[in-house]
Amino acid sequence: MSKTINRIIQLLDALNLSARQFDLSIGSGNGYTLRMQKNNASVGSDVIERIIKEYPQINLVWLMTGKGDMFVSQPEAKPLRSITEIKASIDARIKAEASETDKKTKALLKELQKEIDDIISKG
Repeated sequence: MSKTINRIIQLLDALNLSARQFDLSIGSGNGYTLRMQKNNASVGSDVIERIIKEYPQINLVWLMTGKGDMFVSQPEAKPLRSITEIKASIDARIKAEASETDKKTKALLKELQKEIDDIISKG
């Protein structure tokens, strides 16, 4: 019987997303999906919840059991996002993470410079 992680890999192909893009889109650490696949590990309910929240077009029954279609076809469901919209959302998250990393790096450099200045002024 196929595991949920294997269906997630199928889903990535259908959505034309890399594992990294997918990980970022659901708020998981970079490498999560591929690590889970490599270890043939079970996917936690918290991750499944984030997947369904981010990709409401996915059929939860299919994701959990492999039964039925990969995507739901309910006209009353909230509008599906296009691949372009999904990729734009991922890009925005990547930029936000990079910005946060830049702030931390600048703070660290400032702290190190102060320490160097203190050493120089004492020496």
